[in-house]
Amino acid sequence: MTDVELLKPLRYRSIFISDTHLGFSGARADFLLDFLESVECDTLYLVGDIIDIWEMRRRGLRWPDSHNAVVQNILKRARNGTRVIYIPGNHDEMFRDYAGMSIEGVSIELRAIHECADGRRLLVLHGDEFDTVVQCSRLAAMLGSRMYAWLIRANHWVNRIRQLFNRPYWSLAAHLKHRTKNVMQYIANYEEALIHEARQAGVDGLVCGHIHHAEITDQSGVLYCNDGDWVESCTALVESRAGHLELLRWSDVRETLKSTSGVVADGRAA
Repeated sequence: MTDVELLKPLRYRSIFISDTHLGFSGARADFLLDFLESVECDTLYLVGDIIDIWEMRRRGLRWPDSHNAVVQNILKRARNGTRVIYIPGNHDEMFRDYAGMSIEGVSIELRAIHECADGRRLLVLHGDEFDTVVQCSRLAAMLGSRMYAWLIRANHWVNRIRQLFNRPYWSLAAHLKHRTKNVMQYIANYEEALIHEARQAGVDGLVCGHIHHAEITDQSGVLYCNDGDWVESCTALVESRAGHLELLRWSDVRETLKSTSGVVADGRAA
């Protein structure tokens, strides 16, 4: 029995994931597949940059079995009755041309309004349209994407070394991001723009992705939720049956499950 099988399945009313960047070598498809195989939900939101078309155009098609397994897991959910809503981002913007259509049971929308179990209404969107770098210069955005890809590859080798010493997953990119003043100001400006958009839409809050910075915060009565990514932080936003929202950091959950499995194993041995 694996670690996650001890608590399978984790059941939620809704799950929001974004920025999986399938097709990019730095995507943590292994963690994502592990997560998807361990959860059940009524509604699954794919909040953009699910498939990294930019990266595949630049480096050619690289589609490992683990990336294909993630897609097949999502399609299977749609066939079996899970409501799956796909909101394309900037890296998979070609799918925006299919907004309003349903493909293999997956509904493609530019935006969505999610109603929580407790009645709160949340605007769901990827968020790239509020990124000044993306909007002002596509070239600058693509150069930034290449630099980020290099950093993620370096992060891969850092964690290979950490594994040798039985250390948990750690994000070099996130570590540097939190210590760079300009990056933190960029994040703050992005959040402010999205909160303003939520107020304009007359909703209680919003769910977005794009900047790979998982966070839940209440700003002057507007709930800001960023579900993070599956390249650095491996996070998802989940809603309980009662409407409670929380961020699930899968690397941390796995460590907890490992500890739990050890306790259970010891108990059985006794």
